[in-house]
Amino acid sequence: MLDQLILFVASLAANFFSALSGGGAGLIQFPMLIFLGLPFGVALATHKVASVALGLGATLRHMKESHLERRFSLIILGAGLPGVVLGAVTILQVPERAATLALGVLTLGLGLYSVFKPKLGMEHAPRNRQGSGLVGGVAGLFVVGFLNGSITSGTGLFLTIWLIRWFGLDYTRAVAYTLILCGLIWNGTGALVLGVIGTVAWDWMPALLAGSIIGGYLGSHLAIRKGNLWIKRSFEIVTILIGLKLILS
Repeated sequence: MLDQLILFVASLAANFFSALSGGGAGLIQFPMLIFLGLPFGVALATHKVASVALGLGATLRHMKESHLERRFSLIILGAGLPGVVLGAVTILQVPERAATLALGVLTLGLGLYSVFKPKLGMEHAPRNRQGSGLVGGVAGLFVVGFLNGSITSGTGLFLTIWLIRWFGLDYTRAVAYTLILCGLIWNGTGALVLGVIGTVAWDWMPALLAGSIIGGYLGSHLAIRKGNLWIKRSFEIVTILIGLKLILS
């Protein structure tokens, strides 16, 4: 019961901040699974399955706002899902330390980039939806999908910043796309692949799922209520903390 309580609290906190900032649940949730005794591969598969519930909780709140465009959603899914599958298939063969260090540097860079770009994500100005701009955007989505399928912590943040920087979304809309499409569908695909080729600790799942759904809903609700500037600051804090943690771990 104590382990289940720890799992629930950690999952609730991780997914609340993830829903608020557009990613980063793995900062707390994934290391907690390893700390409580799961091997790396089992912890990875278990975290991926539980993270689907974050997308479900966030979807229940964000769908009320109707920010998602059908065509753009299909582009994100079509470009990212092949990368998710490829990343999930290859992750267990990648040296963990090298991947973690690279991810830490990139994540820290995202946070600092947003800090030094005060107007980034403050206005919704769609661009690169046609021609060569769209091709470049699709290539970026594939790379982000690969990271999502392969790396454990904070990769939703990469999708959030890519949607803002390349496609011109504001923070509110970018986080909605990230939590629904990445959190629910990308993570669901990665969880399915890892569930087939790996092992999931199903007896740990009830507490993780409950924390993920509730945290995802509450974090999304606060993000919608507070708006772009609040989300931008949350994004910057979470990315800098995750980057430093991954580099120093």
